[in-house]
Amino acid sequence: MTNLRTINFYATPEHDCSYLENKIAKTLFVDPQVELDQSSYSQLSDLGFRRSGKHVYRPHCEGCQACISVRIPLAVFSLRKSQKRIISKNKDLTVTISKASFSEEYYALYTRYINERHKDGDMYPPSLEQFNSFLIEGDEHTQFFEFRDTDNKLVAVSVVDLLEQGLSAIYTFFDPDLPKRSLGTFCILWQLDYCQRKNLNYLYLGYWVKECRKMNYKISFQPFELLIDGHWTLVQQK
Repeated sequence: MTNLRTINFYATPEHDCSYLENKIAKTLFVDPQVELDQSSYSQLSDLGFRRSGKHVYRPHCEGCQACISVRIPLAVFSLRKSQKRIISKNKDLTVTISKASFSEEYYALYTRYINERHKDGDMYPPSLEQFNSFLIEGDEHTQFFEFRDTDNKLVAVSVVDLLEQGLSAIYTFFDPDLPKRSLGTFCILWQLDYCQRKNLNYLYLGYWVKECRKMNYKISFQPFELLIDGHWTLVQQK
C-alpha cells in the first residue's frame, strides 16, 4: 500500500477558475509518477481529492473555499417522490458493467452530449484525445455503466471508480434528446442503488459550488455530506 506521507504533491500556478467567473484558482496534484493503489486512492477521496484521467487533484485556492467535496451516505439516503418517478420512467433500461474502453458508440454519444449540453464549458469542443485522456486513461478500477433501451440503443454511460468504501462518480454523458427521462439524475440513482447492493457506504459526487447553478443537482440527493474544514458533515435540507 502506498503511504500517503511519502507522496509528493504539486501546486499549479494560478489559473482562471472553471466554476466562478473572474476568479483565480490553484490546484494541488498528486505526483503523477506515483502509482496509487486502491487503498491510497480511497483515502485521498476521503480527503477531497478527485481523479481526471491520470491526474488526482483537489482545489488549493488561497482565500477561497467555494469548492466543497460532496458525498452521499447510503446508510441514511432517502428517495424523494420525484426521484421515485424518475426511476419508474426508466425501468425499461438495462445496465451493463464493463471496464473502461473506447468505442465509436461511446464517443458518438459523448460528442452529442458535449455539443448540446456544454458549449459554454471547458470540455467544448469535444475531441478524441480529450475523451481518451479524461475517461479511458487512469485508474485500473474504473468501470463503465452502460444504459440501453429496449431497442439496445445506448442512451447513457456513467464512468465511475471503485473505491474501498464506495464509488467515485467521475462523469456521466447521455442522449440529450431524451429530456423526459432525466437521465443524469437516473444514472446517479442507479449508482446509489448499486452501492446499496454491493454494501458500499458512499457515492462521491465531486465538488459542489454554491454559486454555480449547474452543480445544484448534487445536493438534491439527501441527506448528503460536505467536507468542511477537513471533516465530513451531514446536511439535510428541507
